[in-house]
Amino acid sequence: MELTQATVDDLLARLGPADGHLYLPGDLDPQALTDLLDGRYGAPRTLVLDGFTDPTADESRGASLLAPFEGRAVTLRAWAYGDQWIGTGTARDGAGIERPVLVVARREVPEPPAPAREGDADVDWMERLTRITGWSGPARRPGLDWTQTESRLGTPLPGDYKRMVETFGEGAFDGYLDLNQEPWTQYRDDGLLIWAGTEHEDLYCWRTEDDDPDRWPVVVRSFDGEDVPFACRTAEFVCRILTEPHHRFTMARYFDTHWFMNYRDSG
Repeated sequence: MELTQATVDDLLARLGPADGHLYLPGDLDPQALTDLLDGRYGAPRTLVLDGFTDPTADESRGASLLAPFEGRAVTLRAWAYGDQWIGTGTARDGAGIERPVLVVARREVPEPPAPAREGDADVDWMERLTRITGWSGPARRPGLDWTQTESRLGTPLPGDYKRMVETFGEGAFDGYLDLNQEPWTQYRDDGLLIWAGTEHEDLYCWRTEDDDPDRWPVVVRSFDGEDVPFACRTAEFVCRILTEPHHRFTMARYFDTHWFMNYRDSG
């Protein structure tokens, strides 16, 4: 089987929108299929590794993908996408032979949490972001000295961004939105500093015209070069894309719960 994005489209079309699974040819590289889905849907969750099922797996984490295999899954990774769970890996068939698999299951899309009031100055958006992501660990870069970074850039940086880097460290929200540990400057001539980005080549920036960095609004430079402005600061913007399903750059339609993947912790 030649494995391409078109092949994946055909396989998913065969499975349809309801629950279903396919055992695939034994010569298919399951990691290649995982990589293709990873490029489309972002970083997956691991449900089964070396035959051991994640003990925290439940309906909110894709456990319905395990049902067709009745304990025979060897490796299974899952993506939440809209009203569907998508999984791939390997499982033993009825004859006990380990084969690549592709599986889908219906997903209950949760109601988003009640949004904070627009422009409410009393909201601590960083505190809200730690609650949304379930962050309970210690700060990953506490006491970071920003003096050299800001001197090198020639500007102070927004306080909520610095708190974000100090709290979460190097990694990505939902394994998808990469947090830069230092802003990128390649669009400085356009008045932009880049504080995050995605593998889909959207760049999350600030418009830096105001003398006060805590008033810099977010601008998304999309993969096709369009600049999309938002009248909010960094932490508020991340909270909103995580929780508001109708936001233009939402992640809420694809992930039922939210987390921060710290790259050092992930090994």
